[in-house]
Amino acid sequence: MLHRKFNGRQLLVTLMSAASATALLAAPAIAQTSPADSKLDVIIITANQREENLQNVPVSAATLPAEQIASIFASGDDVVSLAARVPALYAESSNGRVAPRFYIRGLGNTDFDLAASQPVSVIMDDVVMENVVLKSTPIFDVDRVEVYRGPQGTLFGRNTTAGIIRFTSRRPTEAAEARLAASYGTYGTSTIDAAAGGTLTPGVQVRASGLWQHRDNWIDNTRTRGEENLGGYDETAGRLQVAFKPNDKLDVLLNVHGRELDGTAAVFRANVITPGTNGLNSNYNRDTVSFNGGDNNPQSYSGWGASANVAYDFGDMVLTSISAYESTKGSSRGDIDGGVAGVGPGFIPFDSDTRDGLDNLDQTTQELRLASDTGGALSWQVGAFYFDTDYTITTVGFGFPPSTTVQHANRSWAVFGQASYAVSDALSVTGGLRYTDDSKDFNVPGNPANNRSISDEHVSWDLSAMYDLTSDFALYARVADGFRGPSIQGRDVAFFNPPSVAQSETVLSWEAGFKSQLTDSFRLNAAAYTYEVSDIQFTAVGGAGNLVQLVNADKGKAWGLEVDAEWAPLENLVFTGGISYVDTKINDSNLAVGICAQCTITDPTAVIGGSRRALVDGNPFPNAPETIANLTARYSIPFGSDGELFAFTDWSYQGKTNLFLYESTEFQTNDQVEGGLKLGWAKSDGSLEIAAFARNITDEDNIKGAIDFNNNTAFVNEPRIIGVSLKIGN
Repeated sequence: MLHRKFNGRQLLVTLMSAASATALLAAPAIAQTSPADSKLDVIIITANQREENLQNVPVSAATLPAEQIASIFASGDDVVSLAARVPALYAESSNGRVAPRFYIRGLGNTDFDLAASQPVSVIMDDVVMENVVLKSTPIFDVDRVEVYRGPQGTLFGRNTTAGIIRFTSRRPTEAAEARLAASYGTYGTSTIDAAAGGTLTPGVQVRASGLWQHRDNWIDNTRTRGEENLGGYDETAGRLQVAFKPNDKLDVLLNVHGRELDGTAAVFRANVITPGTNGLNSNYNRDTVSFNGGDNNPQSYSGWGASANVAYDFGDMVLTSISAYESTKGSSRGDIDGGVAGVGPGFIPFDSDTRDGLDNLDQTTQELRLASDTGGALSWQVGAFYFDTDYTITTVGFGFPPSTTVQHANRSWAVFGQASYAVSDALSVTGGLRYTDDSKDFNVPGNPANNRSISDEHVSWDLSAMYDLTSDFALYARVADGFRGPSIQGRDVAFFNPPSVAQSETVLSWEAGFKSQLTDSFRLNAAAYTYEVSDIQFTAVGGAGNLVQLVNADKGKAWGLEVDAEWAPLENLVFTGGISYVDTKINDSNLAVGICAQCTITDPTAVIGGSRRALVDGNPFPNAPETIANLTARYSIPFGSDGELFAFTDWSYQGKTNLFLYESTEFQTNDQVEGGLKLGWAKSDGSLEIAAFARNITDEDNIKGAIDFNNNTAFVNEPRIIGVSLKIGN
C-alpha cells in the first residue's frame, strides 16, 4: 500500500488558521489608503471588456500572480496545472495534453469526447476557444490570467453558465524588448519561452514569441522492447503580433499563432484502486505500466489561427471589431484498459485499444462592440457576436469498434448590451441583456438514421450593484442568468448505439460579497453565492454497457464561499492565498446511470432495462471539489549592489471530490496537495533571474480521474520535477 507523504488536512487547517489570523490582525486597522500609498500592485481585469481595477468590479474574480504563472509552467506543465491555483477553479484531463476539462464553482463537464460542450468558456486574446482541443492551446508570453466565477451571460462568447478563464498575451510595445525564460529538469524536461519586439517603423510595433517544451520518455512499458517507452512529449508554439496606429483614431492588432504537439496520450493504470478503498495499491508504479495495446499511446496535434482586433475611436465612443479563425487537427491513441486482458494487473475482462481523431476543425468568430468613452456617470456598450464551426471526429478500434466517422456543425449568433451608472460617489449599478440563438447539426456519413439537428434561443441577463462603505471597503451584489445551448454526443455511434442529445441548460445565480484593502499591505475579497441550474447537462460515462451518454437532470443546486487575499507584511515578503467551499447537489429523483462492475456503490440502486443502475438524486456534481485552497509566499533579502536572494513557494489543496455521477467508495478522492519551491538570485529590477526549482516537491501520487467500466483504472498527476531556470529580461 502506498502512503501519503504529506497531511493535506493539516495544510488546510494551517491555511484557514493563517487566513483567519491575518484578517483578525488587519481588521482593527482599517485605513484610508490610496494606490500610491499601497504596498500592493493594482490588479487589472477586463470582466466588463474594459481595463478596470479588480476592486471596483462587482463580480467574483481572481488573477494569478506573474511569478506563480512562471513557476507553474517552468516544469513543462500544460494548462491543466492551473487547477486549484485560485479558489473555485478546477481542471483535469483524460486526454493527455489536449482536451482539458474545466470546472468553476463545481460546474463543469466530465465528457471526454472531442465534441464535448463545456459550461466554462476559455478566452484567448479576446477570442473564444470553444472546442476542447482549442482550450489546450499552450500558454506562453502571457500578460495576465483572469478567472471570472459565475455565469457571464451578457458580454462573452457562448457557454458561460459556470464562468470564464481569460488569457491575455503581452502586446507589442514601442520600446525594444527581449525576454527569455528557460529551464531544464528531471526526465530531460526542458522549456524555452522567449519573445522579442519593438517598433518596426513609426506607428508599427511587432512582437514575436515562441514556446518549446520537451520531456523524455520516462515510463517503462514492460511489454514493449526497450525501456522508457512513453510519457514524453515535444510541444512547440509561436505567435506573431503586429500593432499599428496610423492615426489617433485607429488602433489595429493582428495576431497569427500556431502549435505542434507530438507526445504521449493519457496513461491509464488498471486495478490500481482496491475495491472498498479509494487509494492507490501495490499495482501502481508511477514509472511502469504493462500495455499490450495502444502502440505506446501516441498523441499528435497541430493547429493555427489568426485574428484581427480593430478599434476606432469616434471621440465619445469606440467601435471594436474582432475577427478570428482557428483550425486544428490531430489524434490520440491509448491502451484504455490499462493492462492486458487475462493477465493483469488484476482482473481485466477484455482489451480496449482505441484512437480518436479530430479532423479539419474550422472555427470562425466575429464580434462587434460599440462602447462609450466619455468618463461620465453613465457608461454603456452594445454589440453582436457570430460563431461558426465544423469538424469531423473519427474513432478507430484496433479489434473493436470498427472505424466510425461523424460530423459536427455549430452555428450561434447573439446581440447584447450593458450599461453602468454611478448613482452617487458611493453607489453604482450595472445591468446587461443578451439574446442568443444556438443550433447544432450531427451527421453520420452512410447512416442518416443517426443524424440529429437541434436548436434553441435564450435571453440571458445580469444585474449588479456596488456600494463603497469607505474608499477601501466596498459591498457588492450580483444576480445573473446564464445559458448553454443544447448538445449532441455522438461517440456511442461507434458502438452501434444512437447518439444522445441534451436540451439547453440555464442557470440563475445570486452572489454577494465585499472587496477591501484593509491596510496599505493587506487586500481581502470574499463572496458568498448560490445558484440553480435547470435541465443541467451531465455526461454519464462508463458503467453498464460502457456508454457515453448525455443526460439532463431536472435541477442542479449549489452554494458556496470564496476568499482571496494578498498580504505584504514586509517590503520583501508577500503572501497570496485563497480558499473556496462549494456544496453541489443533483436534484432529480428519476435520474439513474450505469455503474462500475468492481466497485462499492453507496447510492440506492434499481434494475432498469436488465441492468443495475444508481439513483443519483442528492449526489454532488462530478469533479466538483468541495474545498480548494491555495497559498503563495515570496521572501527576498538584498544581495549585491543591485540584486536579491529570494525564495518563492506555492501550494494548492483539493478536498473531497466525487469523480462520477454515482457515488462509490473507490471513485472519491480527498486531501490532495501539491506544492512548488523556487530558490534563486535576481536583479532588483527583475531583468535577470537564476534559480533552482521543484514542482510537486513532496512527490505526491494523486488520483486525478478514472475509467470505471470493468477494472478500477485510474490516471494520476504529473511526477516531481526538479530543475534549474534562467530568466533574462522582463
